Amino acid sequence: MAKYIINRLLWMIVIIFGASFIIFTILYFTPGDPAVILAGGSATAEDIENMRHILGLDKSYLAQLGDFLYQTFVRFDFGDSWVYGKPVLDELVVRLPRTIIIGLAAMVLNLTLGLLMGIFAATHEGKWQDSMIMGIAMVFISCPDFWVALMMILLFSAKLNILPAYGVGGPQYYIMPIICAALGGIAVNARQTRASMLGVFREDYITTARAKGQAENKVVYRHMLPNALMPIITSIGNGFSKIVAGAPVIESVFSIPGVGLYLLTSINMRDYPVVRICVVFFAFFTALSMLLVDLAYAFVDPRIKAQYSGNRRKGKKS
Repeated sequence: MAKYIINRLLWMIVIIFGASFIIFTILYFTPGDPAVILAGGSATAEDIENMRHILGLDKSYLAQLGDFLYQTFVRFDFGDSWVYGKPVLDELVVRLPRTIIIGLAAMVLNLTLGLLMGIFAATHEGKWQDSMIMGIAMVFISCPDFWVALMMILLFSAKLNILPAYGVGGPQYYIMPIICAALGGIAVNARQTRASMLGVFREDYITTARAKGQAENKVVYRHMLPNALMPIITSIGNGFSKIVAGAPVIESVFSIPGVGLYLLTSINMRDYPVVRICVVFFAFFTALSMLLVDLAYAFVDPRIKAQYSGNRRKGKKS
């Protein structure tokens, strides 16, 4: 089992390094010169060239890439913002809790409501309850996050005046962002849970459990759900990745000063050190969610344990 975990950790490192290389390369070859923007509209050619030297943009591609990788992954120095002159890490420490609150709370909603809706639909297959749940899921998955956010602002802030429209403060400021971030994941988890449950619904061991007189709730939660978890776990992991990736949109609509809004602002202002580190941050959380999914696989599926324990036993015999 330790070998399995180490293997997945190594892949996680590869993913983060790959994302770092890709975002650096994309920004390097993006048309336009950040020095022109940062130097100002009245800057002379000499001022622009001095700015390029200060920012290190006059170095070659390989030299800049080497400096970025060395500073980020060896010295753990994330650099300073070109626009504000503040350390990127200091800003991330302030903004990170807001993004994590929205992401984790939305993930809890995805998991609980998605599973319950999917189980309810599967146990009422072909009935009006099944059609209602799947209809709701179809509506949730079809509506873009930004559109739902704007409609919620119009209803709960402009019309009813019961929730704040933007900014940060007490718990009430996070209600609408969390709901908007969770709706798509709830729909995906509900559909996946229903399909997985129906896949084991008529298996022999389910029929045997019912023939023994076990209560239906016990059959569902003790026999059906554990054997249908593998596709559901995948859906949950992908859902968390989508929440993290959608953070810039949600935070932009609700003006929440989190990592996502920090990234969008930096892209518009060509603040490359901030863009790089924010992308690395999102890549880390995506890779972490995939790592947790793989570990959940190993915990749920005994075949993975048997595979690695079998390799260990073969190594001892040889």
